Amino acid sequence: MVKTGLVVAIALMTTVDTAQAQNWDKLVERYFHEAIYPFSPSNGVQSGFHQYDAKLDDFSAAGVRRQDDILHAFEKEVSAYPASTPDRDLVLANIHATLLANDSIRMWEKNPDAYSSAASNAAFVIMSRNFAPVDARLRSLIAREKQMPKLFADARANLKNPPKVYTEVAIEQLPGIVSFFEKDVPLAFAQVKDKVLNDEFRKSNAAVVADLKAYELWLKTDLLPRSKGDFRIGADNYRKKLAYDEMVDIPLDKLLQIGYTDLRKNQQWFRDTAKTINPKKTPGQILDESGKNHPAPDKLLQAFRDTLEGLRGYIESKKIATVPSRVMPLIEETPPFMRALTFASMDMPGPYEKVAKESFFNVTLPEKTWTKTQVDEHMAAFNHGVILSTAIHEAFPGHYLQGLWIDKAPSMARRLIAANTYVEGWAHYTEQMMLDEGYGNNDPVLRLGQLQDALLRNARFIVGIEMHTGKMTFEQGVDFFLKEGFQTRTNGERETKRGTSDPTYLYYTLGKLEILKLREDYRKKLGPKYTLQEFHNRFLSQGMPPIKVARKEMLGDDSPVL
Repeated sequence: MVKTGLVVAIALMTTVDTAQAQNWDKLVERYFHEAIYPFSPSNGVQSGFHQYDAKLDDFSAAGVRRQDDILHAFEKEVSAYPASTPDRDLVLANIHATLLANDSIRMWEKNPDAYSSAASNAAFVIMSRNFAPVDARLRSLIAREKQMPKLFADARANLKNPPKVYTEVAIEQLPGIVSFFEKDVPLAFAQVKDKVLNDEFRKSNAAVVADLKAYELWLKTDLLPRSKGDFRIGADNYRKKLAYDEMVDIPLDKLLQIGYTDLRKNQQWFRDTAKTINPKKTPGQILDESGKNHPAPDKLLQAFRDTLEGLRGYIESKKIATVPSRVMPLIEETPPFMRALTFASMDMPGPYEKVAKESFFNVTLPEKTWTKTQVDEHMAAFNHGVILSTAIHEAFPGHYLQGLWIDKAPSMARRLIAANTYVEGWAHYTEQMMLDEGYGNNDPVLRLGQLQDALLRNARFIVGIEMHTGKMTFEQGVDFFLKEGFQTRTNGERETKRGTSDPTYLYYTLGKLEILKLREDYRKKLGPKYTLQEFHNRFLSQGMPPIKVARKEMLGDDSPVL
């Protein structure tokens, strides 16, 4: 009788656990489709949910309040589940991160570029992949374009006192965005034959171009003169953002110590590497010379294409990680609305995309309007060492390989909630790891390129914290990139601008250091059974959560991330 009763009790417990797990999965699905994607439908499309194709992101103050109410309701529902529920803390952190962004950081009141770039992105996600027939996608785009007047009306209503640098970046980006709608968007739908549909598109697209030009004029003549706001988010918001986005609660003063320690290590490594190339020259002179060793601007995309095959073959032959697909990413010029603040990026299909599985490796080329000095400085950042480092970061075994593994993630939350320390930390980690594993035959020029990128990320780490906690001015940030990060002035200014609106862009170095510690802890745990390939495969199979979550899965404990 006791045994029978025990069996029944176990069966009942199993039934309850199964029902609870099913209810949890439904709750997570509702969370994304009620609290997140209705307010950012372009992100929904990027994730592969095409019920949002005809909808436009909502930046209105009323929309922010409505989302807050929904988030608070979900916060109560999620908190009611046991702490042991898989991904419970991950979803709660995402709720808190969204509320922090809406209510405390409030970029929707500060950043005019958020609106014009949202318009560009809204068109780009519809035109960039063939997830539906071209006529159907054009109808979705027209529906989105017809909602854009409200987007710019919301901008005028919401933007109170933005920081001057935010308005300047928005103005800098707008000519490229206008050109994007004038040229690139029509070209993407040139094969549409339906005259009525084409006529409707010409009207809606012309209206968007007119709205963008009017918005640019408004920014220059009205908003810029009164853009006197502070871009700094402050120490309290900085700590909370790190805790919610990355599940990192290390005090900021300790983080700065960690950042400076890694900066000094990489600077010394850079100097030592430079000496092996030419001991009679300073590291700055070596860097200047390496910066001249780059392809012509019109050969830059091909240089990246030539690099990828060798990387993939090396990963497979040296058993560094498993590559789940033979399909290669498409290398293209960076879309106009992304060019002001990024050199290169990987645009992967969303984890729930069923049809359009293309991936785009975007590379920023010099603008046709630039001076020769600007072009030379830009291309110096694409010397052959940095091209390799960037190809590793964006493609193999960086973001592209990461994206190929996303189907192995254990849950919806793990596929859709992406921690930058996991995503960018992994890509940055692979830059060093590949050379450590012998790629390039220990060529010091390649190591110099990798270290130049590492120093760039080290500078981001420190400038982000120092600027946003009020200990460093914008100008001091630029100087830090030049003197400590060994960057050119053009790149230093670009990077500091980015840091004003991307305060926690320390996540590259922070994530890399977390992964290095996890790798060492995992090696110690497995002992002679450890292999680098198995570590990488298991890490990649976790999805994209904060590394604290991966540590728990892989080590079975809550040991410190650093």
